Amino acid sequence: MTRLWNDPADFADEMIEGFVAANGRYVRRVTGGVVRSTSSAAGQVAVVIGGGSGHYPAFGGLVGQGLAHGAAMGNLFASPSTQQVYAVAKAADQGGGVFFSYGNYAGDVLNFDVAEERLRADGVDSATVTVTDDVASAPLSERHRRRGIAGDLTVFRAAGAAAEAGYDLAAVTAVAAKANDRTRSFGVAFSGCTLPGARAPLFAVPPGRMAVGLGIHGEPGISEADIPTADELAELLVSRLLDERPEGADGRVIPLLNGLGSLKYEEMFVIYRRIARLLDAHGLEVIDPHVGEYCTSFDMAGTSLTLFWLDDELATLWDTPVDTPAYRRGSVVARQRSDASAMADTAEVVMLGDAVSQGVAVTVLAAVQAIVETVDAHVDELGRLDSVAGDGDHGIGMQRGSHAALAAAKAAAAGGAGAGTVLERAADAWSDKAGGTSGALWGVILSALASKLGDAGAPDASAIAAGVAAGARNVMDYGKAEVGDKTLVDALVPFSGALTRAVDMGASLGNAWAVAADAAVSSAAATADLLPRMGRARTHGQNSVGTPDPGAHSLALIVAAVGSTLAASGEDTP
Repeated sequence: MTRLWNDPADFADEMIEGFVAANGRYVRRVTGGVVRSTSSAAGQVAVVIGGGSGHYPAFGGLVGQGLAHGAAMGNLFASPSTQQVYAVAKAADQGGGVFFSYGNYAGDVLNFDVAEERLRADGVDSATVTVTDDVASAPLSERHRRRGIAGDLTVFRAAGAAAEAGYDLAAVTAVAAKANDRTRSFGVAFSGCTLPGARAPLFAVPPGRMAVGLGIHGEPGISEADIPTADELAELLVSRLLDERPEGADGRVIPLLNGLGSLKYEEMFVIYRRIARLLDAHGLEVIDPHVGEYCTSFDMAGTSLTLFWLDDELATLWDTPVDTPAYRRGSVVARQRSDASAMADTAEVVMLGDAVSQGVAVTVLAAVQAIVETVDAHVDELGRLDSVAGDGDHGIGMQRGSHAALAAAKAAAAGGAGAGTVLERAADAWSDKAGGTSGALWGVILSALASKLGDAGAPDASAIAAGVAAGARNVMDYGKAEVGDKTLVDALVPFSGALTRAVDMGASLGNAWAVAADAAVSSAAATADLLPRMGRARTHGQNSVGTPDPGAHSLALIVAAVGSTLAASGEDTP
């Protein structure tokens, strides 16, 4: 269990503050995460890693000479937002381009990809390699769909060493891709993890049993088995990974036995004793074995084994000295402290709306307030739904996002903004503070709708329907999900379609919205019968049958609440 916190909502920010205070010789804080506090060579490729908090030493603990130049640090088990990733990348850029690497999770992919697009629009070259080392999460034929777990370290190290050696962006990307292709991981857990303030772990393992094929976000394992002896566990881990020995591997291998949070080092040494014997029996040359915590899952009791298969280039790069807060190898030549200072926050100018649009903004503000109240009322339910096949953070993430959206909307409205600007500020704050997949997608939805509201005059029902339709299209383009994948899209598309049809038939906005909300509610309920084909829940798909998708369910709750707000404002009159 997690024992110490102040306000659980502030835990990640307070953790980062303390981490930076304790490690000033390595890192400095910037918007969205941390970057090196030491100087780097001008023109060097900047390696930017990242993901949710709760995995220390990933990700901030791996920033320093010879490894990463910066880390975007999201909330607990939630991907950093696009804004966070972009800000860290800008702060880390040394003029040689930015290389991104992170675990292959939907929210991370969404937010890092958009940040990369923004960098390129700024004229900054950038490239990405997602880590896909977890053999349990998809078959070899679908390796691109696998998760990234403790194998993150091998890919990050290869990229960091290549950057340190003066490789250009294309070459750093190529060597990181090769490292990822030669990395395999497999893990087990004996108990779930408990987030700060939570009353129960995200999943439970029956006494005497272990979860097999776990993730690092509190997801349950792919299957369960009786707890074996230490030697039997070593044999399971090694045999599963040797089944996927990369083609052409010459027998040089780095084993990395990773603790997931509360398994004792002494236990891991007992396991590694047998792992070492097994690798030797298979005629493998073990190079620089690692036993310790490299990518954790808060207080989860479990372990994973990673095998990193070397070639001559990767072996040479592996010898690069590294000096970070949590990971050190060899002896680096100390660099001077960077003289870069954190950029001062600048107040954003509010676009004033005309009197009519400011009146519409009052309704927008009331709708966002209704969203907050609805999410607050259902936060535990949304977390419970998400924990069935995911990491259980949907309710918390929606709460963070909606509260940030309300604060931003209130500030914009107080400054005289029109309806479009009020909702756009809410959209940006939601995506930034919520992080994760849902944060990114709600930012997309609200931003599309905001573009149709404008800051002059009052939009008609057709404009609102068009904004919702644009939001649905953008979500599908952005997140790559389709109807039937068991995601938010399964409620959003029926909602949008029903709204457009009702408006086209002459219904008022309020009446059309009520009809569309009913369609969303019934469509969200129907997702209980679907198998997930996207996101973290995909790996545990069968577990979620019988349970509605939390993203679809929260959308249905929200559009129903907004419908009540529209009715109260008089929008239901013809």
